[in-house]
Amino acid sequence: MTLFDLSGFQRDLLTVIAGHDQPSGQQIKTALEENLDEEINHGRLYPNLDTLVNTDYVEKGQIDRRTNFYQITDEGRTALRERREWEAQYLRETALA
Repeated sequence: MTLFDLSGFQRDLLTVIAGHDQPSGQQIKTALEENLDEEINHGRLYPNLDTLVNTDYVEKGQIDRRTNFYQITDEGRTALRERREWEAQYLRETALA
C-alpha cells in the first residue's frame, strides 16, 4: 500500500502523528479538530487509525488500560517523505509556469 491508497483524512492523521511524540487518540483528534475546524467523532477517528496501523505506517501501544498511543514507523516516515517529494515536483512546475 502507498500513500496514494490512503484517504486525505488518513494522510492528515499520519502527518499529525509524525509531528508528535506518541500522541494518544484524543491528542490526535484535538490537533485535527483545531486545524479542520470541525468535530471528528470516534467512529471516524479510530477505524482510520487502525487502517494506518494495519498498513504498518503507524504502531499502536498502550499508555494505560483505556488509552493507546500512536507512533509513526520508519515505513510511514518514508512514505510521507516520498509523498512530499512527489508534491514538490508539481509545485515547482506550477510555480515556474
